[in-house]
Amino acid sequence: MIEKNVPTDFSPVATQPSVDASSFVHPLAVVCGNVRIGRNVMVCPTAVVRGDEGQPLHVGDDSNVQDGVVIHALETESHGNTVESNLRTVGGMRYAVYVGCRVSLAHQAQVHGPAVVLDDTFIGMKALVFKSTVGRGCVVEPGAIVLGVSVADGRYVEAGSVIRTQAQADALPHITPDYPFKNLNRGVVHVNTALARKYRERQ
Repeated sequence: MIEKNVPTDFSPVATQPSVDASSFVHPLAVVCGNVRIGRNVMVCPTAVVRGDEGQPLHVGDDSNVQDGVVIHALETESHGNTVESNLRTVGGMRYAVYVGCRVSLAHQAQVHGPAVVLDDTFIGMKALVFKSTVGRGCVVEPGAIVLGVSVADGRYVEAGSVIRTQAQADALPHITPDYPFKNLNRGVVHVNTALARKYRERQ
């Protein structure tokens, strides 16, 4: 389902999502409000990308939003006033949630704004990113929580761990040639861009 949000005091304009024609949003997914979805994106069944509170939300080219994923954000406006603390700037533009290019959001992951996930990063099953920035080429393993921190490029967060101080984030290990999941995201992106293309062709 792709639809406008309802106007409220925290999101007063009804906005139709912008979904590139090359992307596929499954009929059992929800994309609503001030959302931009780029090229070759796969939005899977039961995923929710809801730009009706914090907004705008952005999902970049060749990314995937898998089954049960939630992308949502805290309010970015209150009675006509911008809530600056709930926005993040990427490339000179402000977003409630920014998901870059070739990002995989695996089953039941949550990215809750204010949040940024940069290019070529894998967010694992049931992981949570909230009030945080995750850099380029990172892996957040399944069940991990990243809360209120900034994760540098090329780091990984171990499964089930809770990262809630910047000192913890700064101490995260680098992805090395022997890290077992170093190439995981590449394959996941390949599979999901192919699925998006084939599902679109079937419509």
